[in-house]
Amino acid sequence: MRPSGAKDSAARGTQARSAGAKDSTAPRGLTDAVALRQAERTAAARTGAKTRAKTGIAAAPEILRPAKVRLQKALAAAGVTSRRKAEELIAAGAIKVNGKRVTELGSKVDPDRDVIEVRGSRVQLEKKVYFLLNKPDGVVCSAEGPKDNEGRPTVLSLFPELPQRIYPVGRLDFHTRGALILTNDGDLAAALTHPRHEIPKTYHVKFQGKLTEAELGTLATGVTLEDGTVTRPAAEVSVIKDTSTNSWVQITLRQGLNRQIRRMGEAIGRPVLKLIRVAIGDVTADGLADGEFRPLTPTEVYDLMAAASPAAHPGAKARPRVGGQDSTSDAGGRARSRLAPRKRAG
Repeated sequence: MRPSGAKDSAARGTQARSAGAKDSTAPRGLTDAVALRQAERTAAARTGAKTRAKTGIAAAPEILRPAKVRLQKALAAAGVTSRRKAEELIAAGAIKVNGKRVTELGSKVDPDRDVIEVRGSRVQLEKKVYFLLNKPDGVVCSAEGPKDNEGRPTVLSLFPELPQRIYPVGRLDFHTRGALILTNDGDLAAALTHPRHEIPKTYHVKFQGKLTEAELGTLATGVTLEDGTVTRPAAEVSVIKDTSTNSWVQITLRQGLNRQIRRMGEAIGRPVLKLIRVAIGDVTADGLADGEFRPLTPTEVYDLMAAASPAAHPGAKARPRVGGQDSTSDAGGRARSRLAPRKRAG
């Protein structure tokens, strides 16, 4: 049976809506898990941890750091030389770490803490930084500069000049809004985007027309796209609300095909009118207006690393997923929105 209780759900959304939220075109609601994350971010904002586009630079987390990296890799990342040349320098005894000469090629260092010298000159290693951007409509996911080769603004245009060279992790298309991670940590970026790791990403999707039970079932079990590719089963497909002419649906995917959700909509004859990524794993853009960013918390960085590399973080525990069989629902059985109330552009 299709979830019911739209009136109860709408009432809850109204009660939970914050005073500053003026737009009601996107679904709203609040789960206990996300409320806890929101409280954490609110506390961080009060202590100055929250960063907006006009403020300073967010430093990398000082705790829960990932594993150390090979010395030659750290030297190459700092722009000192290539990895191969770095290996030659190490073998020649030209490198010191914390005052001690290193000649073993397998040596590892902590780029945030260790002091590295090359022939007596200290190397300035680049600190790792991690940002979450609430990408607005009409902005390109590109790291080539403030504008792309067609003159369109890129996500980098929303940041002040930084000492680090950051780049987006994955892509959101030109008209898709929502959560986007930017970092200079190549290892984390590669882990989050590798298909094998199946990092869940949650979207709010406005489809043209009211979806039928059969269409919802197709989205959940797999859609045959225009090129013959069959999508993997979705981790979650939940109706958030119906309007008189359209459906808002929450979809969680562990697959990342190019323009996947838009292509899924086209394949079932229900074009996507609006698409918002609301979560990457358990990281959401709650509290950020379109175009604003903040640093990830140390816990968020660690959780993402653990999700992308579980073997390297055996002590990490997965948090309960919101949606599907584990989703919080109202009295009528309708799934609540993944996000806490926040302003949405129409």
